[in-house]
Formats: sequence, C-alpha cells, structure tokens
Amino acid sequence: MNAEQVVRRGVLAIAFAGLLAASAYSQSQDPTPQQQDLQKDKKDIRNDRKDLANDRADRHADQLDINHDKRDLNKDRAERNSDQRDINHDRRDLNKDRVDRNADQRDINRDKAQLARDDKKYGVSSAQAQSDRKDLRADRVDRNKDQRDINRDRTDLNKDRADRNADQRGINQDKKDLSKDRKDRHQDQKDIKKDKRDLHKDRKDLRHDKHGH
Repeated sequence: MNAEQVVRRGVLAIAFAGLLAASAYSQSQDPTPQQQDLQKDKKDIRNDRKDLANDRADRHADQLDINHDKRDLNKDRAERNSDQRDINHDRRDLNKDRVDRNADQRDINRDKAQLARDDKKYGVSSAQAQSDRKDLRADRVDRNKDQRDINRDRTDLNKDRADRNADQRGINQDKKDLSKDRKDRHQDQKDIKKDKRDLHKDRKDLRHDKHGH
C-alpha cells in the first residue's frame, strides 16, 4: 500500500466520522414525537399549576372581600337600628311637645277670655286683670318654649331619618357587594376544581407518554 492510498483512506475515515457526528447532532436537535409529547405534558402541568395558584389566590381575595362586606353590613345594620331608635324617640318627644304646646295654647285662650271678663268687670288696672295678664304672659312663654322644642324635634327627626335612609342604602349596597363576591368566590371554586381535573389529566398523560401505556 503506497502513501497515496493511506492518505485517501484517512480522508474517507474523517469524512465518515463527520457524517456520523452530523447525524447524531441532527438527532439530538430534533426530538422524537415521544420527547415532544413529554415536553408538552410538562408545559401543560406547569400551566395547570399556575392556573390553580392564581384561582386559589382569587378565591382567597374574594373570601377577604366577603368578610369585609359582612362587617360593613353588620355595622350599617347597627347604625340603621340606632337611627331608627332615635327616630322613635324623636317622634315621642315631638308628640309630647305638641300635646304641651296645645295645652299651653288652650291656657292662653282661657287666659285671654278671663282677662277680657276681668277688664270689663273690674277694670284694666285691677288686681284681677293684672293677675290675668301675668298668667297670660307665662302661658305664652311656655307655649313658645314648646314650639321651639317642636321645631328642634322636627329637625332631629329629619336628620335621623336622613341618617337612617343613608344607612339603609349602605345596607342595600353591602348586600349587592356580598352577593357579587360570593358569586365570584363560587366561580373561583369551580375554576379550582377544573384546574385540579386538568392537572390530574395532564399528569396522567405524562405518565402515559413516559411509559407508553
């Protein structure tokens, strides 16, 4: 064997080794269908875990909102009930002051009539007439005081009614918020169950693709 043949064989060996290396590299770069399935299954499982974690976080946030709504609802109900008690108290005061005012007005009317009689019978400057005027002034003072109480009671009553109505609107809004948050939590719970089923299915697919059965 001469030198030329040796060189030719060496070149052929190097070229064949290069072909083998290129083939092996190509095979390593192009995964088989089974490898592709495994990669897809692992990716699906990662996505399922992310979805599951996100839905659990959403459900937890919704539960916090529900707890907050319940506290708001209880607070607004307590304030509404307190305002209603104030309204009832204002009504009683208003009714009492009206009764007192009406009684004072009757006293005034009676004092006027008595004054007119005493003026006519005993004279304007008589002791009887002076006493009647004094009683009349006292009854007018009482009547005016009762009227101021009535006006104040009306103001309080209107304010307490406004507060009670505002609290009732707050209660209605709290109920809406609570209903919405419960609906959201219920939906998140359904999503969590679905995510668990998806995760279970993808893990099953992964085992199947790993073992081929």
